[in-house]
Amino acid sequence: MSDVYETPESDLVKQSDYDNSEYGSIEDAIAGNYKFEIGEVISEAWNKTKGAKGTFFLAFIMAYFSLIVIAVVTISIFAALDLVGIGSIVMQIIMNLMILPICAGMFILGIKRSIDIPIQATSVFGHFKKALKLFGAMILLNIIIMIGYLLLILPGIYLTIAYVMAIPLMAEKNIGIWEAMETSRKAITKRWFTMLLFCILISIIVFISMIPLGIGLIWTLPMCLIAYGIIYRNMFGVSSATLGDNVVENYVDADPVAR
Repeated sequence: MSDVYETPESDLVKQSDYDNSEYGSIEDAIAGNYKFEIGEVISEAWNKTKGAKGTFFLAFIMAYFSLIVIAVVTISIFAALDLVGIGSIVMQIIMNLMILPICAGMFILGIKRSIDIPIQATSVFGHFKKALKLFGAMILLNIIIMIGYLLLILPGIYLTIAYVMAIPLMAEKNIGIWEAMETSRKAITKRWFTMLLFCILISIIVFISMIPLGIGLIWTLPMCLIAYGIIYRNMFGVSSATLGDNVVENYVDADPVAR
């Protein structure tokens, strides 16, 4: 992808907390030294849905009903205070502060499943301490992408794809907003058209799975998250914090062939 529409450079943080060399690293990702074959990613993700669908859907259900409860309570409070006029704006902010950490948690579920470590549905609620940072990232991403679309559309399309991994990087590597955006952009630019085709294909798969009463989503939604997790794993590797203290030693020492 041409550098014509590149955003300003940033000093990217070094990845220092991941010791396994089987998968990627931030440095390798930026250099384009990672594997990304669409067919292999989807095939591996499909295989890894086995035994994990229940956990993913429990996570979806818990997140969905939690957001409904938050929305109902918030609306009731503003109605009781007769603040309906400003309630919609505040409501949108509150919902974004809730949704973004949950989305980050969903990505982490996919990343964990991509390396076959234990996953728990309740872990999707483990990123609320990053809510403000994720909210700030969403605002900045939307502004920059919107400007890109105003500049003859193509820059906006480029940035929409290039920033796909920004939120997962913030959640998984716990790095800053701009560092995550630039890391995602620089890494994905090396395989931009491949990522574009992947995003289109996975969207089509999910859409088709919705046609028979949405039954197919039982398989395709977990597969989609795991597929993104596999791509992330191959690009950036996985931090020890994500692996968890109880599995780091076993994972690092395990036979790569067995994994």
